[in-house]
Amino acid sequence: MNPKIKKSIYLIAILLLQSIFYLFLYTGKHNFHRLEFIGPKEAVLNDEGKYDTIYHQIPYFEFVNQDGNKITRDDLLGHVYITDFFFATCPTICPKMTTNMSYLQDKFKDNKNLRFLSITVNPEHDSVSVLKEYAEKVHADTKNWDFVTGNKDSIYDIAFNGFFVSTQRDSIAPGGFLHSGMLILVDKNAHIRGYFDGTTHKEIKEKLIDAIDILYKEDVVPLKGKKKSTIEQIK
Repeated sequence: MNPKIKKSIYLIAILLLQSIFYLFLYTGKHNFHRLEFIGPKEAVLNDEGKYDTIYHQIPYFEFVNQDGNKITRDDLLGHVYITDFFFATCPTICPKMTTNMSYLQDKFKDNKNLRFLSITVNPEHDSVSVLKEYAEKVHADTKNWDFVTGNKDSIYDIAFNGFFVSTQRDSIAPGGFLHSGMLILVDKNAHIRGYFDGTTHKEIKEKLIDAIDILYKEDVVPLKGKKKSTIEQIK
C-alpha cells in the first residue's frame, strides 16, 4: 500500500475514534458519574427557553495567608481545592486533619493546580507569623497550600453560610473551640462537591482521592447550559 494512503487511513481512524469517544461521553451510558452539588439550588430560565440549575457557590472572601499575602475566593477560581477549618493550638482533631491534608498534597504533588486552604477559627491567636511557623512545623508546601487568618466574624460567616460547617468558641472544648472535622472538596467554579471525614485516613484514601479524580474528569464532560458555570461577581 502507498505510504501516503496508509498514513491518511491512520489519521482518519484516529479522528473517527476521537469523535466516537466524545459521542459516547455525551450521549451513551458509561461508568463516569458526577459528584453531587451540595447546598441550595435554583432553576433559571436560559436564552433557549429552558431551565438551567444554578448551584450554591462559595461567597466572596478575603483573608491573609502565612506569608502575609491576600487570598480571596476569586484567587481560587479555576482550581479544585480542599478546605478545612483548624487552629494552631488544637490538641485533638486538627493534627489528624493536617496529616491527611499533607498526605493528599504529597499524593497529588505533580498536580500544582490542586490547592489546599486551611482557615483558622482562632484568628486572635493565629497571626501571620504563627501560621508561618505552623506551616513549617507540618512541612506543608505553601506553593499550593495556604493557611489563612482574618476577621473572626468573616471567618465564622464564611464557615456557616459558605461552607455549611459550624465554628464557635467553647470554653469547655479541648483548646477552647469547636469546629468541623471535615475536609471540604470545592470545584473550579466554587461549588461544594463533597465532605470527607478529615480525621479518618481510610476515608481520605478511599473516597476523597477518587472524588478529586472525578472532578478533573468533568473537564471532558462539561455541563450543558450556558449559565451553569457563572460565578457571582464581587459587588
